[in-house]
Amino acid sequence: MDERGAPAPALVTLGESMGLVTADDIGPIEYARSFSFGIGGAESNVAIGVARLGGSAGWIGRLGRDAAGDMIERRLRAEAVHVLAIRDAAFTGLMVKHRRFGDRLQVDYHRRGSAGSHLSPADLPPGVIEAATVLHITGITPALSGSAAQAVSAAVDRARAAGVTVSFDVNYRSKLWTPDDARPALCRLAESADVLFAGVHEAMLLLGDHKGGTAVELARAMAALGPRQVIVKDAERGCAAFIDGEAFEAPAISVHVVDPVGAGDAFVAGYLAELLSGRRAHDRLTTATAAGAFAVSVPGDCEGLPRRGDLQALLAYDDISR
Repeated sequence: MDERGAPAPALVTLGESMGLVTADDIGPIEYARSFSFGIGGAESNVAIGVARLGGSAGWIGRLGRDAAGDMIERRLRAEAVHVLAIRDAAFTGLMVKHRRFGDRLQVDYHRRGSAGSHLSPADLPPGVIEAATVLHITGITPALSGSAAQAVSAAVDRARAAGVTVSFDVNYRSKLWTPDDARPALCRLAESADVLFAGVHEAMLLLGDHKGGTAVELARAMAALGPRQVIVKDAERGCAAFIDGEAFEAPAISVHVVDPVGAGDAFVAGYLAELLSGRRAHDRLTTATAAGAFAVSVPGDCEGLPRRGDLQALLAYDDISR
């Protein structure tokens, strides 16, 4: 139970959720005549993804007292996400997404000084993290501000003290900090995690002098930092993992890519949903790759995140087409 007597979510995450403006047409944004407005944010995407797959998820963050903040809170609640939102005098952050040509996607962020960047340790409600099964964090939130970095550290400390599994997705953003600034902070979080997600380039960022290798080799090398479960997202090649001392690989599912943004979050949500369900490692990876494939085949950051029936249909189609 949380402080209001409601059941505490099994997965708790914290970070910034933003409004998302997307140009509907391909070409220079100044010539676009129609736009869609949605929501985005790595942590809230994962919360929605877990909830759609039948898990219990909660999101902690700050939102502005504006229309975008209102919409984000409504959308998250409509997805059965347990929302612990603090309303802030600053604006809700904004992403602007457009295709300049072909399938080349450009995303601009307007978040400096946003409500989400004001997240602090005082915003973490008592008992919610301690009652969770998994705390999920990303490398985005610590880059937003000093207080947001402190909030992530405080959440991790509380989770570890309570024996709660800590999940960490590196999610490096070059628009927020340089590799040299990011690496020490990301390594500290990786060392504190039980479950670690990284792309190939993110893995090499964490490992520093490591000269690369296969995804499995990168996963094994990162396991030396401390996590028991390390998963490397390897794009169209699928994924590789080193879990409790055993190596795994899962192939990608071939789909037509419509929008790659949010695919990594869908992958993480699929894995964590199965972890919460007590499924074995192979099943976690299968669901993760299917969720990531499904997400790239539909537009939007979180609108197209799959439900169980969607994944079953995709996996059945993939079996037939092989």
